[in-house]
Amino acid sequence: MMRKWMDRALLVLGWGAVIAAVAGIVLHIGDWQQRSLVLLASGAMWLMLGAVIGVVLLLLARGWRSAGVGAAVLVGVGALVLPSYIPEARAADGPEVVVLQSNILFGKADPRAVVSTVRDNAVDVLTVDELTFDAITALRAAGLEEQLPHVYLEAAHAGGGGTGIYSRYPLRETKKFDGFVMSNLGATMEHPRRGPIAVFAFHPMPPNLDFAAWSNEMRRVDEILAATTTPAIVGADFNATQNHSAFRALLDGPFASAADQTGDGILLTYPADRRWGPVIGIDYVLVAGGVAEDVRTLTLPGTDHRAVLATLRMDR
Repeated sequence: MMRKWMDRALLVLGWGAVIAAVAGIVLHIGDWQQRSLVLLASGAMWLMLGAVIGVVLLLLARGWRSAGVGAAVLVGVGALVLPSYIPEARAADGPEVVVLQSNILFGKADPRAVVSTVRDNAVDVLTVDELTFDAITALRAAGLEEQLPHVYLEAAHAGGGGTGIYSRYPLRETKKFDGFVMSNLGATMEHPRRGPIAVFAFHPMPPNLDFAAWSNEMRRVDEILAATTTPAIVGADFNATQNHSAFRALLDGPFASAADQTGDGILLTYPADRRWGPVIGIDYVLVAGGVAEDVRTLTLPGTDHRAVLATLRMDR
């Protein structure tokens, strides 16, 4: 009798986990236009893990047909998730470009940590979100512009609206794009071995703060990237995860996520200042006309985002 009740309990729990995984799949594949569903989709990856748990519980309950259903759901989850963990086969034979993307939390990140990260990793391009005038002064005093002397900065006095591009190589054709609440920037970097490379620093509004602005701004980013000729590099806090169709739309053309190319998949970057975090990935490096060779996240004291460091090899 005890075994019978245990099996029933395992069946109920197993089916609950499988249903959660189905909800995760639906949230992932849907092109949602409702704020609540977009916010729920941010955590779809964690719901999809229910497929693994569900199959195990259903097998323990000896519910063979139920486990078969769970296995089918697990296959669906794998089809959505596993491609990000398969490294891109092709290679590039051009120069190396090291990119660091960092949201510095209203300019509060430790400037010495930022500069040492740039120096120790021979960073060529740094894209910065939530850049303030005080942060520019602190980063300059810490020696950032000695490492990356060419800059295009649109800072804010306070808050998260400022954005910047720091480069080892000259920048020209700098532009602050219209259609955004916060500063979203572009420039052309003159690489001595590759020639002009477009560089972008994006930071759309968080959807939980202004959903309409986030939706419009993600479409605006898609328009900008669609009109860009390769090669190009993007550093961004998109306030979007891979579970959002608005983010995946950016990868329909020549741009690819550096983490997808290396097979590192989902890089969790936010929130980085909680004992239980980070739990979602919203910070990215994208590349067109090149291939990422290495991608990893780094902790910078004072900010709530993990930085993304990517080593790119550009096409000739």
